[in-house]
Amino acid sequence: MANNIHSSSASTVEQDPSAKKPGGWRAIKYILVYLQNNYNLGGVLLVNIVTIWSGSNNITSLLGAFVSDAYLGRFRTLLVGSIASLLGMLMMTLTAGIHQLRPSSCGDPPHCPQPQGWQFCVLFAALTLLSIGAGGIRPCNIAFGADQFDTTTEKGRAQLESFFNWWYFSFTVALLVVLTGVVYIQTNVSWVLGFAIPTACLAFSITLFLLGRRCYIYIKPEGSVFSDMAKVVVAACRKRGYSVEPGCEHNYYDPPLMIKLKRTNRFKCLDRAALITEPSHELQEQGTPKNGWRLCSLQQVEQLKCLIAILPVCVSGIACFISMDQQNTFGILQAIQMNKSVGPHFKMPPAWMNLTSMLALSLWILIYERLYIPVATKIAGKVKRLTLQQRIKTGIVMSILCMLVAGSVEKRRRELALKHDSFVSPMSLLTLLPQYALSGLTEAFAAVAIMEFFTNQMPESMRTVAGAAFFLSLSVASYVSSLVINIIHRVTKRTGNSPWLGGHDLNKNRLDYYYYIIAGLGAVNFVYFSFFASHFVVNTTVVETGVKDVQLENVVAGNSANLPMRESIDEEKGLERPNTS
Repeated sequence: MANNIHSSSASTVEQDPSAKKPGGWRAIKYILVYLQNNYNLGGVLLVNIVTIWSGSNNITSLLGAFVSDAYLGRFRTLLVGSIASLLGMLMMTLTAGIHQLRPSSCGDPPHCPQPQGWQFCVLFAALTLLSIGAGGIRPCNIAFGADQFDTTTEKGRAQLESFFNWWYFSFTVALLVVLTGVVYIQTNVSWVLGFAIPTACLAFSITLFLLGRRCYIYIKPEGSVFSDMAKVVVAACRKRGYSVEPGCEHNYYDPPLMIKLKRTNRFKCLDRAALITEPSHELQEQGTPKNGWRLCSLQQVEQLKCLIAILPVCVSGIACFISMDQQNTFGILQAIQMNKSVGPHFKMPPAWMNLTSMLALSLWILIYERLYIPVATKIAGKVKRLTLQQRIKTGIVMSILCMLVAGSVEKRRRELALKHDSFVSPMSLLTLLPQYALSGLTEAFAAVAIMEFFTNQMPESMRTVAGAAFFLSLSVASYVSSLVINIIHRVTKRTGNSPWLGGHDLNKNRLDYYYYIIAGLGAVNFVYFSFFASHFVVNTTVVETGVKDVQLENVVAGNSANLPMRESIDEEKGLERPNTS
């Protein structure tokens, strides 16, 4: 009966998009076009604002993870983040509706009026609220969704494996349906109405999220692991003179816990943090540490090891995500300076190009889950999935191809524009479709696999940290991209007739060269992952011992009468059962 309750809750959350992704920050990813058209921004300044803001959204994920684990819990943090996003969207709507909040329209493109300081303040206040909202949503939505699955059962583990793909698929399809109309309204009808629609949708999604509150499984906050990790580092440094090699006689602080991480032999230098060197000075009479900054438990040590183990893959993910960033910035700028006519009576908004990435991502996930896995399983006689290594490698290859194609298209676009002495190239905007499709496949293969890897390599108590780590890698990718852009801009400005990047006219730049540099970084990343980072990628979840082992032993021995009830286990772990009254 207990397992049935748990499965029902998981199913409810899996089917409710608002429960998995109750946020509107993806709805304003076309802020680039808005700032260019309504704030008269362009060139490196425009790209830097969008890139840094996007990176800040991910930095706040760390703060959100801390608040969730230490104080509010995942549900409340999600709710606060969603409300902050709603307020940010309301402010963006006001900037579009009240013309005093932005500079006057540009009559002479080379000499457009720039925003005043206080207008920048209003804009940045709205973007800040959206960043705060992202900080509450991003680290918790994956973790809260994963909480709904009972990984002590075979069915629960199988559902969790597919959860990450369907998590991406569900909100991507929703965005395709909404943004197809919204972006067209923004660029062709009214920016006010274009912002008001996603704002209303966000308010509606928050309502749906709250309606499902009686069905969710809640894990109570037990304190942030970030402070524990800091204690482990300090304690290990204090005892750096002690040896932890095999054969040395040592006692470690290892208190009994209901659910415990299995001890590993990796990063053994950190084991010093749990080494008991002077029992009388380090332990109280009850056997607990006198100073948590000098003596930590093996559980705390293993938690830090879990985080360190994902760093090599995180580096590879950052390099892969850089290519995805380019389509949200320079890809849009390319589209603006291309022939937007599709047929005799329709002009495609540049921001619609991102829909190609979403379509490619959604289509692959649908094919993979509904066609590839069933057919491969039938042929192999067992469940057959692509390994995490295979998916990440494929994603890296897609990122390289994306940049090579983008560079070739940009070279041709620029040549035609210069040939016709025109700001807008006669080349069709549709020629950008291949690079956007490859960007979507990069996300479908690499991003989903890396998110799954991060979550599976963390214990249940650290799933929020896994979500924060994933989005932090996206953040670092944005900042690295911005750094590379500024370095190339300054270097080429000094050494050449005109910089490769910068200004309002791509025809005067060499964006194609920049794309080829990013492709080269992707090639280096492929070698790095293949020969180093891939060794850290495993396809199994982190091993926890304790009650779960007792359950398995009882089942194997046929002693089902001794199997603890799920409710009692949940109470020990700090789980709150759904209120069915």
